[in-house]
Amino acid sequence: MKPLRVAFFGSPEFALPTFEALSRQHDVVVVVSQPDRPAGRGLGLRRPAIAAAAVAAGLPLLQPRKVKRNEELLAHLASLDLDVGVTAAYGRILPPELLELPRFGILNVHASLLPRWRGAAPIQWALIAGDRVTGITVMQTDAGLDTGAIRLQRRTPVEADEDAPTLATRLAALGAEVLAEALTLLSAGSLPLVAQDPDAATLAPPLTPRDGEVRWADTARQVHDRHRGVAGWPGTSFVHAGQRVKVGTLLLASDERGGGAPGTVLGFAGDNLLVACGAGLVEVGDLKPESKGVMSARAWANGRSVNAGVQLV
Repeated sequence: MKPLRVAFFGSPEFALPTFEALSRQHDVVVVVSQPDRPAGRGLGLRRPAIAAAAVAAGLPLLQPRKVKRNEELLAHLASLDLDVGVTAAYGRILPPELLELPRFGILNVHASLLPRWRGAAPIQWALIAGDRVTGITVMQTDAGLDTGAIRLQRRTPVEADEDAPTLATRLAALGAEVLAEALTLLSAGSLPLVAQDPDAATLAPPLTPRDGEVRWADTARQVHDRHRGVAGWPGTSFVHAGQRVKVGTLLLASDERGGGAPGTVLGFAGDNLLVACGAGLVEVGDLKPESKGVMSARAWANGRSVNAGVQLV
């Protein structure tokens, strides 16, 4: 297979395996990434992972502040005689005039089985919803939000103990494999093109801090699935006595005792709190109250007279 001339669009670590695979197999003639952003306590500028990788590889790097109505960017990309563009978690919607520049358009590596979970946070929402299967879709990018035709998909089971960061790592590697296969088929003229079913679409908008708040009225499994989905950011939390408490560990409880309104503490399992949900129980482990360090749930409860019968909100 003759190497393709590729423009790669990506920003975070999720895109690194795809970028590395492309760099080995094809001619990446330009990398486009988000601008450096202030980060950390000192708010020093931090370079996106893909931008740093491009610099390390000696590849041309562009970090435009905007891609829409950017004539300079369009002219530069048009001059590169591109075969295809590839996006992986770039973070911006590409305008139609840019999508038309490469011979084969733009392919996007999306971390869900489209049309399920269109949007910015497909991994997180798949976990929150309790999906037991997810995957990678290589999509032909169009002007909509993840609405383009499906070129190639691969399914994978969601493991019971996976959370958003661990599943993202696995899907990032899978995404690189699926894209490599897609480009081989594209070069041979045999890459499928299947329209999405809009009636089957679900949305995966960016998470907000409220998405991490515990819904005690949900079933224990739903509470646990949400905890898995918001791991990384915004994390799980609840408010008790006017203080927000971050939850480090939250497990499905093997204890099957019933009783108590949702959010009621039923006792302890070791150093973990047993808390009633709408159905079933969860174990709440390490906690971090506001302006305090991480501590066991038992230590937190002892310091605040949180005993059996107390309701968390």
